[in-house]
Amino acid sequence: MRPRSIQFRLTVWYALVLSGALALFGGLIWLSLRNRLIRELDEEVQASASRFEAYFRRESRIESGSGLKTEMEEFCQALPPSSYLSLRGSKGFAFHYPPVGRRALRHVRSTQTRFTLGGEEFTLDAGASSREIHHTLDLLEVLLFSLIPMVIGIACVGGAWLSRRALRPVDEITAAARAISIDNLSQRLTAPGTGDELDRLTEVWNSMLGRLDGAVQTLSQFAADASHELRTPLAVIRTSAELALRRAREPEAYRESLTEVMAEAERMTQLVEDLLFLARSDASTAGIPMEPVDLDETMRQSVAEVRDLAVSRNIGIKLCSPGEQTFVQGNRAALRRLFLVLLDNALKYSPEGGEVHVRVGQDLVVVQDQGIGIGEQDLPHIFQRFYRADKARGNSGQVLGGHGLGLSLAQTIAQVHGAAIDVKSREGEGSVFTVRFLRATYTVA
Repeated sequence: MRPRSIQFRLTVWYALVLSGALALFGGLIWLSLRNRLIRELDEEVQASASRFEAYFRRESRIESGSGLKTEMEEFCQALPPSSYLSLRGSKGFAFHYPPVGRRALRHVRSTQTRFTLGGEEFTLDAGASSREIHHTLDLLEVLLFSLIPMVIGIACVGGAWLSRRALRPVDEITAAARAISIDNLSQRLTAPGTGDELDRLTEVWNSMLGRLDGAVQTLSQFAADASHELRTPLAVIRTSAELALRRAREPEAYRESLTEVMAEAERMTQLVEDLLFLARSDASTAGIPMEPVDLDETMRQSVAEVRDLAVSRNIGIKLCSPGEQTFVQGNRAALRRLFLVLLDNALKYSPEGGEVHVRVGQDLVVVQDQGIGIGEQDLPHIFQRFYRADKARGNSGQVLGGHGLGLSLAQTIAQVHGAAIDVKSREGEGSVFTVRFLRATYTVA
């Protein structure tokens, strides 16, 4: 076992706790037994003294002198061998059993009683040796000091085996986790199926690996989609430049090539700006300054900005506002960009001659179009980056403009502002986008 391993530390702690518990247990047993044996010996000595006193009172009425002492010796012979009695009278009477007295006894427990009989005061000393008790306690000490280390040693070996067996799934999880890399994130750890902490730890690891795998796949797809989107304008720019430089052309031809290059450069610039905004939003929202923003005024500016585009497509825009200032804590430029995305999306998918309805409430903004709608299979994915439905085409069948970042950008801006975007749509009937601000808003009449 490694000194810093969990198995080693568990074994050490187990040994220390077990040693302390066994030491406390053994000490309590020793003290309890000692007190119990001494109490029983004291009770036996007291009982012997009481019986001897009663016997002496009774026999002194019948016998006296040497005859009385003979009777007393016969009585004392029935006492345990380790007992002694000593009776002394104030008028010179003396009796000792055994004759050598208590000087030959060790570890004596004794009691003294005084009583008066026939006008003479007697002092009775009774006692017994506690040698057997100490012998029993010494034997118990030997057993405890010899068995406790043996029990601790066996327990440590068993504890080390149990801890190694209990932590074996941890080693397996560690080995499996070490084998997983970015190339095989789809692998999962094998759950023990025991329902304990290790089983829950494995489930958490597998859940984390699943999220990490999804994030890596999303990142890879994002990089691939971004590369694909950037490749098209770069190819157009390169082709236009090559054609313009292949031979001498009229100034008007050069102007057309430069115009095409500028348009693709603007499209690529917009794509890069959207990607940078999404990247910053994913990293942190601390860099976006917030201030009170009037939703009604911001929406009016956004509608005015797309008015010419709507007129060119023969699409009407109807704005319904509360006629009062509705403030929300946010970033004016970001909110205008959010509204422009929703308006541009509504105009893009509305038929010629259609109408887009915009409504501003106290805590919401609604943009409704009469376009082609969104299919049920596409609705859960419209906020994914670079996602474009197969039906994102105009009436003539051409692919509509955009690079699939608009709604993802709108959702990110909404989340930064503590808002949520709700979408209701049916194919052929149009779509309704509702931006509801969950944070506190206030109005000024």
